[in-house]
Amino acid sequence: MTTTENFQELETNRLLLRRLEETDWEMICYLRSDKEVNKFVKRQPAETKEKARAFIAKTNNGIMNGQLYQWCISIKNNPAMIGNIVLWNFSKDRKTAEVGYDLSPEFQGKGIMDEAMKAVLHFGFNQLKLEFVEAFTSKQNESSKKLLLRNHFKWNASRKDSADEDNIIYELDNSNRL
Repeated sequence: MTTTENFQELETNRLLLRRLEETDWEMICYLRSDKEVNKFVKRQPAETKEKARAFIAKTNNGIMNGQLYQWCISIKNNPAMIGNIVLWNFSKDRKTAEVGYDLSPEFQGKGIMDEAMKAVLHFGFNQLKLEFVEAFTSKQNESSKKLLLRNHFKWNASRKDSADEDNIIYELDNSNRL
């Protein structure tokens, strides 16, 4: 684990969760613009090198300002980016954060996001002292819902995502996560 400014690399058995670099722009273009990757996500695409590099700069600025913690997911023996995971959208009291994630389809179904999620939740609850983590996911995204349930998130049927009526909200309370 290495720390720089407001960033801390995380390691798991197979993964290195590292800082996003300008050289990751091609994978950012893919992850933020590919129709399959984004079929359940409504967000601004980054279909050009310029847009991807602007996203990377904005992300790293957000990290430096303590607004978010975003990790590039890579396999330990290969630094190439295969996905992202982020803690962001912090509450004013910094006790709640939202987790977001995406992964290249060729790496899905191999437990990679589950491994990354466990590392990020550990960091959030133990380093950042979060009390709650929430996740907004599409009602149709079965893989995402399974990932969240495997990590002890609970669906909160009483909450609605005002920005996207197709989303449902899952929550994880630190006191009930084990």
